[in-house]
Amino acid sequence: MLPEWVYQECPDVSPIHRDAALARQAELTKPNGALGRLEHLAIELACLQRTEQPRAQRVPIIVFAGDHGIVAQGVSAYPQEVTIAMMSSFASGGAAISVLARELGLSLEIVDAGTLAEVPIKGVVTDKPRRGSRDFSEEPALEPAELASALDCGKRAVMRAATTEPDLLILGDMGIGNTTTSAAIAAALLGMSAEQMAGSGTGVDAAGRARKAHLIDVALARHGLATPSIAAERILCAVGGLEIAAICGAIIAAAQRRLPLLIDGFIVSVAALAAVRLNPSCRRFLLSSHQSAEQGHRLVLQALNVQPLFDLGLRLGEGSGAALALPILRLACALHNGMATFAQAKVPNRS
Repeated sequence: MLPEWVYQECPDVSPIHRDAALARQAELTKPNGALGRLEHLAIELACLQRTEQPRAQRVPIIVFAGDHGIVAQGVSAYPQEVTIAMMSSFASGGAAISVLARELGLSLEIVDAGTLAEVPIKGVVTDKPRRGSRDFSEEPALEPAELASALDCGKRAVMRAATTEPDLLILGDMGIGNTTTSAAIAAALLGMSAEQMAGSGTGVDAAGRARKAHLIDVALARHGLATPSIAAERILCAVGGLEIAAICGAIIAAAQRRLPLLIDGFIVSVAALAAVRLNPSCRRFLLSSHQSAEQGHRLVLQALNVQPLFDLGLRLGEGSGAALALPILRLACALHNGMATFAQAKVPNRS
């Protein structure tokens, strides 16, 4: 049984602020709809944040890290030690997401939600029920109590970030093997084959991708997940990962606090899909940043019914795609809040 908070309803969007934002967009000195998606982004943020002036300035980034037992089956091009090494790189400022956070003026928190690290790493928050998930090709990846603990980890991270009164959140991931885990979760949630979901991850070749897909299909059958309408809780226990579960918990907890989420690539999107299955009311707080190069990401975005802002062929994770999308949101808000109306500029409006 998962914690009761996971199932608590998230707030509704504000129709009053949506109508006000729509009305303002119609008054700005431009043809109606001329700014395309930028107009819709500003309107969406306004009704989510319940404000006449949407903002995307204070945006903490939280990266959750975890290790995966399935790596023992040779599904990754990189050794498992990379997960721990990358946490240190995040904390010391050398990783891609560290650079992006610094350039954008954003805070960055790294959470060890389930890596194999035996001792705490400087600059990293340790909050994990165990060191790594189990090999889901042989046994369930997580015990129910471990899944519950990982969801709580995500909630605690959101509570820490909420003390800064953020405008929205960016969530990221790190974990060698987590594209295999995510593909397994997504295939089970959507009732699809692993061949449709499994991509190259860290860069495995065609034979490596085929091996991943076969391992996933066998595991789904072994755990009784190869049929539709399996509960998300059961799927996450059978083939999940600790950092993915933590992201899932963070998404639900943020939505319950009326915090919009700028969703990153494949792993975070799969966590979002699981979060929506656990608590459908969190769906309205999801904004998609990009479509990654990972094969199954398009299918997950379609299932979430969200439209990504761009496709740059990214497959790094870490929250990097969401960080790259943030300036678009900031400019959408600036245009909405700062442009003159036809009346203010004394420009004739449509007749």
